[in-house]
Amino acid sequence: MDDERSASRLRLARVVGVVVLAGALLLIGRASGLTENLSSAGVRAAVERSGPSGVLLFTALFTVGLLLHVPTIAFVAAAVLMWGRLRGGLYSYFAALLAATVSFLIVRVVGGRPLARLKSRRARAILDRLHDRPILTVALLRSLFLVAPTVNYALALSSISLASYVAGSAIGLVVSITVTSSFLGVFFQ
Repeated sequence: MDDERSASRLRLARVVGVVVLAGALLLIGRASGLTENLSSAGVRAAVERSGPSGVLLFTALFTVGLLLHVPTIAFVAAAVLMWGRLRGGLYSYFAALLAATVSFLIVRVVGGRPLARLKSRRARAILDRLHDRPILTVALLRSLFLVAPTVNYALALSSISLASYVAGSAIGLVVSITVTSSFLGVFFQ
């Protein structure tokens, strides 16, 4: 019984750690002014100044921006404005996939997999579907929500494997990035 209580406390501490991490990242981003500089215009200006290493800088900024909860649309918009729909969409796709994976790994390391042990019937029903069809579930979530930080956090805290997460993200991001970059390409013409 003491082992179960101890394990339960550890799971709770890890979840609290994730909440504190998310809050700290939000505060750091806002207090430092980073989130304002990671607007579409700010990203575009920084990448254009960087010359040939612009794509690498874009990917790094996308990853940092996701950790700071900057809306993904800002990065896709910057990419479409800089490189056009096709290249901007491709660069956004690969940057989003890397950013989502980094976010997943950080949250998994800090938080572990506490959602795998929930006892609530409703929660179990949702998590069982994720467990039964992890790639399809992640692909659908990515298709609808791009790389929303809250989705990343929830998936990282579940029992899903990294391989299923990356595969589902890779499939779902094709849809969401294509739609977003196409819409933005038309909008910016």
